[in-house]
Amino acid sequence: MTKSRKDKTEHEKMKSEGTEIPVNGSKEQQKKTEVENDKTAELERAAADWKEQFIRKAAEFENYKKRTDSEKAEFFSYANERLINELLPVLDDFDRIMISYDEKHDAEDFKKGVDLVYAKFKSILEKQGLKEMESDSKPFDVNLHEAILQQPKNEAEPNTILHTAEKGYFIRDKVLRHAKVIVSTKPEQE
Repeated sequence: MTKSRKDKTEHEKMKSEGTEIPVNGSKEQQKKTEVENDKTAELERAAADWKEQFIRKAAEFENYKKRTDSEKAEFFSYANERLINELLPVLDDFDRIMISYDEKHDAEDFKKGVDLVYAKFKSILEKQGLKEMESDSKPFDVNLHEAILQQPKNEAEPNTILHTAEKGYFIRDKVLRHAKVIVSTKPEQE
């Protein structure tokens, strides 16, 4: 009776594992079943290893994403630091001009001081890649200019810029701000 219980237990175990149950119980079929069971167990271990590696890699990737997002946020929050550091002497110069004017009320010295600070400020911006757009008397170009008014003029060709109301700028070769301009049109014939 113990042998039949053992056979029943093995039979139930094999059934639950999804392996074929030998009908006549020959040694050859039992060996085949054992080999298949060993292969199944080996494949299950390999699958478990792959799953564990996948979970680790996914966690590593999440950590990498969080770290790079943090680095990007920090980079963008301090991206203008160098430019602002270069502009601080200009701010200091403006402070000195204002103090000097408050003490002496000398308009001529004030104008000279403002001119010097303006030149310094412009130089810093040019060093950063800012270029002023030349627009007056040039043909109107929608890629560079924004027409705010059209005026009929006999002396100018149609679609020629008569006046720049607000300067346009490039940052290196890219348009940073379009120039706001007044453009000539053909005069109306009566």
